[in-house]
Amino acid sequence: EEGGDVKSVCLTLFLLALRARNEHRQADELEAMMQGKGSGLSPSVCLAIRVNTFLSCSQYHKMYRTIKAITGRQIFQPLHALRTAEKSLLPGYHPFEWRPPLKNVSSNTEVGIIDGLSGLQHLVDDYPVDTIAKRFRYDSALVSALMDMEEDILEGLMLHDLDDYLKGPFTVVIKESCDGMGDVSEKHGCGPAVPEKAVRFSFTLMNITVAHANENIRIFEENKPNSELCCKPLCLM
Repeated sequence: EEGGDVKSVCLTLFLLALRARNEHRQADELEAMMQGKGSGLSPSVCLAIRVNTFLSCSQYHKMYRTIKAITGRQIFQPLHALRTAEKSLLPGYHPFEWRPPLKNVSSNTEVGIIDGLSGLQHLVDDYPVDTIAKRFRYDSALVSALMDMEEDILEGLMLHDLDDYLKGPFTVVIKESCDGMGDVSEKHGCGPAVPEKAVRFSFTLMNITVAHANENIRIFEENKPNSELCCKPLCLM
């Protein structure tokens, strides 16, 4: 009984977290499993739970092992399954095409994480010698963000009876952000802390509109534009 109580409390908290972030499809699957209609959660639902409850990989793994040991069932999926599911959410997974083509931009869309300093003239005054940066290509990151919001876009279109506009065109308003993450140094072995400063570049999809009958109909608007959950990563330096 105690094990069942622990499981019920955990699942209820996760359900509330998903509902609060409008992750209704994942929440429905979790609720069905809680009602005995399924044997376990899919990797995509487990990933949504981990992200929306701000669990680190180690925290999620500990919870996964604890719930499995208590219940004797694999309700949650292991971390490697979540990493596989995560690939479909990262830039470079979905093919796309720009019309008209963008100048000086490769038509190859299978672009994942790239060197953030490539193509820049390295000057010691501008970038310390040991500076590293990893980034996504901007257009690829934008497409990935829009694909992740497919359900919200469809819901907004149906709400305004704009089913004929499933193919757009859409007007997307973006807010770009640059946040200093401060000292992110880590201790290496028993030695002293190595000073490291990090800067994160990201963007947020503020709203999406469709032109209809000489007016712009807003089909999506971000309610929490300053939340970490809606900031789409672009570059870490």
